[in-house]
Amino acid sequence: MRNNQKLQQFFKKANRAIALKFEEVVYKVKITTAGFCGKITKTEEKIILKGVTGKVLPGEMLAMLGPSGSSKTTLLTALGGKLGGPLDGNITYNGKTFSNSMKRNMGFVTQDDVLYPHLTVAETLVFTALLRLENTFTEEQKIMHAEYVITQLGLTKCKNSIIGGPFLRGLSGGERKRVSIGQEMLINPSLLFLDEPTSGLDSTTAQRIVSTLWELAKGGRTIVMTIHQPSSRLFYMFDKVLLLSEGNSLYFGERSQVMDYFSSIGYSPAVPMNPADFLLDLANGVSSNTEVPGTVKHNLVSAYKNNLANKLKSEVQEIDDPSEDGLNDKQVSRWATTWWQQFYVLLVRGVKERKHDSFSGLKIGQVLAVAFLSGLLWWQSDASNIQDQMGLLFFFTQDSGASSLYSKPFSLSPKNAECSKRNDLPAWLKATPGNFFLTLFVLLYSVLVSGGLGLAVGALVLNQRSAAITGSVIMLSFLLAGGYYVTRVPAFISWVNGAGGVCLVGDYPAIKQVGLDGQVLGAVALGFMLVGLSPHRLSCSDEDWSS
Repeated sequence: MRNNQKLQQFFKKANRAIALKFEEVVYKVKITTAGFCGKITKTEEKIILKGVTGKVLPGEMLAMLGPSGSSKTTLLTALGGKLGGPLDGNITYNGKTFSNSMKRNMGFVTQDDVLYPHLTVAETLVFTALLRLENTFTEEQKIMHAEYVITQLGLTKCKNSIIGGPFLRGLSGGERKRVSIGQEMLINPSLLFLDEPTSGLDSTTAQRIVSTLWELAKGGRTIVMTIHQPSSRLFYMFDKVLLLSEGNSLYFGERSQVMDYFSSIGYSPAVPMNPADFLLDLANGVSSNTEVPGTVKHNLVSAYKNNLANKLKSEVQEIDDPSEDGLNDKQVSRWATTWWQQFYVLLVRGVKERKHDSFSGLKIGQVLAVAFLSGLLWWQSDASNIQDQMGLLFFFTQDSGASSLYSKPFSLSPKNAECSKRNDLPAWLKATPGNFFLTLFVLLYSVLVSGGLGLAVGALVLNQRSAAITGSVIMLSFLLAGGYYVTRVPAFISWVNGAGGVCLVGDYPAIKQVGLDGQVLGAVALGFMLVGLSPHRLSCSDEDWSS
């Protein structure tokens, strides 16, 4: 009972009251037109946000309304400090610019739920709590925080159900959205951003989610969300409304005054209707006023500049920011957990998630198929076929490395949070434990290196298709320059072989020293190479080997 009271007190109000204000926010992007051979022939500058101004105080919930392409998400991303590129205008939090201290008190829920599909609701929130809650809480207390959030969000009945995904049955869309919100609720954010939290949900489910957000706002939190087409019930729960159209502000102010404002400038609904639907019609340039066809947007932008812009700018400049709670940037921006704690939690979470994929029937079948085919091709390959043995070793390293490299760029997909990992574990050539584990070590090391290269390519080349092509070109370069297909690699490109990490059997100094003329000599040299003996131990004659 005492612990529940502490949890209720923890989530009852925000840690810090944060007032958000943004003044004349302008965002531009350059659009280039490529001509023949990729040569840039034309560069244009497109304005995405056109001087948007507003303010949101603690305890208020702001809804950004507008049709698709009105730059709602762009503005939300800019306010959350996640927008790259030059941004003009001022965005402040309690009168200060974006900083680590403010970042630690923010939550951001994306439109697409990035969750691990094979983890349960409880596992997802518990791992989040272990990662993001500070070390002032014990592990037991962090787990209790996760349980409390599950109860508050109405997820008790499905706490042991897996999240699910596109090809895996799991939670409903509303339940997944509540899990995403719960991940941010765990840190008790003072400022919470949400990108269309009700998209694709039925009216009742959307009502539950917005009601939860409304309760969070009443605890002194600042809530900012984009919403596409809210019902009338949802619309009346918002405190403030920002109406956007093609990056222009058409209205910012109290929700209770929005209909009166548009009536005062000559725009009223012809029949009783949902205020949100009426506002979206105006943002799309649709109005029952037939006297000004085709000029609705232009008139609304002009009316905003003449009636609201100057007044709003004065209010934003005069806003009284909430008093700080005495926490400086260094105190608030410190990491919640240590590096080793994060590594351990991520390792356990990764093992729990990937065991479902790594041990799937398809993956096991793939490995068995490759193993069976390789066994048939190299069946009873003796020492006289030393070139076949070299080809097998080459195939081992390249197959395992290429499989890992090609899969890694796709693991960084924003819509797919899990990381695919392929492991091939064959053993050939000599049926001894030493050679088995040595071969296993080489293959796993090849997978690790190639996987790291694949992740690097995926991080540098954000487009998945381009990343896959880049990875294949890199691996093909390693294959061609490895010395297997071409024995005499030109000196100016020989460095690629070293960068690729593949050493051909024929390039091993011991093999070169003794040659491959004798069957017994070649087999012994190959055996010594496999167990890693140094070249000087092979400095003996044919008679010594045959005796």
